[in-house]
Amino acid sequence: MKKALILLGCPESPSQTPMAVYVTYKLKKMGYEVTTASTPSAMKLLEVGDPAELYIQNKVDIDSCIEKLDKGTFDLLVGFIHKDAAVSYFVTFYSILDTKSIAIVFEKDADKLAEFIDTVSESTDAEIVSARAYHNPTPLRVKFDKTIKKLEESNVL
Repeated sequence: MKKALILLGCPESPSQTPMAVYVTYKLKKMGYEVTTASTPSAMKLLEVGDPAELYIQNKVDIDSCIEKLDKGTFDLLVGFIHKDAAVSYFVTFYSILDTKSIAIVFEKDADKLAEFIDTVSESTDAEIVSARAYHNPTPLRVKFDKTIKKLEESNVL
């Protein structure tokens, strides 16, 4: 079974939690075993949003799991990026795992969004899903679905 790792940082943006559940749902439908690495506060929101663990089942602390990572540990990395720290985490995990990666970059401020996209583009070869989004996850969901479809059609995933 293919394995995916989802990275979640600070849950300040309301779009992150429902998108994390949605991404997990989509990846599971594609046959991935999904692990979610997050901050404690992001994990609490996921636990409240998915109390029966229908989607979010494998959970680890984002800081402690980094020590256990090696190239080949996961087949796919999906990172949620809406802060400077999230960019750093994503680039670090990307460098360690050296695997197919998708960066979901979102921010309500257009300049910050562009800065985050530029940094990810310069530091990785990740597919980038980006939108000006904060409260409404729909633009991210639509773009994520298009990216997943494109990657499936090209046999990358």
